Amino acid sequence: MSELENFHEKRNPSIRLQKYIADCGITSRRRAEEYILQGRVLLNGKIVKELGTKVDPDIDLVIVDGNPIDPNSVTKVYLVLNKPRGYVTTLNDPEGRKTVKDLINFLPERIYPVGRLDYLSEGLLIMTNDGEIANMIMHPKHNITKVYEVKVFGSVSFGMLKKIQAGIELDGDFVKPLSVRVVKQLPTKTWLEFRLAEGKNREIRRLCESFGVIIDKLKRVAIEGIHIQGIAPGKCVFLTKKELLKYLGVDHNGNKVSDQKFISLKKSIDVYKKGVMPGTSADDRAFQIFKKETYYQTITVLKEKKEEELAAIPRMPGANEKSNYRKR
Repeated sequence: MSELENFHEKRNPSIRLQKYIADCGITSRRRAEEYILQGRVLLNGKIVKELGTKVDPDIDLVIVDGNPIDPNSVTKVYLVLNKPRGYVTTLNDPEGRKTVKDLINFLPERIYPVGRLDYLSEGLLIMTNDGEIANMIMHPKHNITKVYEVKVFGSVSFGMLKKIQAGIELDGDFVKPLSVRVVKQLPTKTWLEFRLAEGKNREIRRLCESFGVIIDKLKRVAIEGIHIQGIAPGKCVFLTKKELLKYLGVDHNGNKVSDQKFISLKKSIDVYKKGVMPGTSADDRAFQIFKKETYYQTITVLKEKKEEELAAIPRMPGANEKSNYRKR
């Protein structure tokens, strides 16, 4: 073995191709895997479709969609966004809806959302071009806790709360939150706080709907020690990588080094001691019209109906006219 070969063997600099693409800020690691399988990645001039392929960043040339990538030319960005309702968590939407990209289009760097919040959901969304950090946040092995405040239609009883806390098997997958508690009761709705360890696709909505409970509003308020308090909807703040890791309570390798869980100031309401809140039960079938698929249609119909009722109310002549009489 030559001295040069021996040197390279000791360095052992090779890393997986998809990780390298993510580290360069091109896209997330999972999306990079899709690019490779689709034949969109060239390694030293040849198309590579094997996910196990390894590269040496100092020697190999990687091209994605015709563009050579250089890890040294990428400025890593770590952004915490308060996503408003009515925005899609993607950079491009075929239906022409507003996307989170519209909220950060002042940035020269191309950054990507970590995880998702659906169209009707709002709240904390981390965006970055650091694929390793993105994977760390999303992977369940790193025990990153996510906190949501969820407003549901109707009254949540003690028995119903216990069912939601216990979880249920959905499509062969057991779904169970870390905790669920009642934090506020309204005349016709109830606020719940959910804490999740993994955050599967539409986990909270699927869990609630399996018990006949329909969500009116869903907001992610925290990811571990990172929260949206003080960040207005549609606005964002920037963090350094060091700050982000500190608030997540992990080191550069994703190992847990401290407990940075978000502590809410909202007190729990003991529905067992307080008893059933007056009003319609949260699992009443009347609330089914507010399911995600028909939510906006239902809201529009109810709004038009209310406007028609108001228009039909007789008004006093001149009620909207300003008086010509001066006050004496």
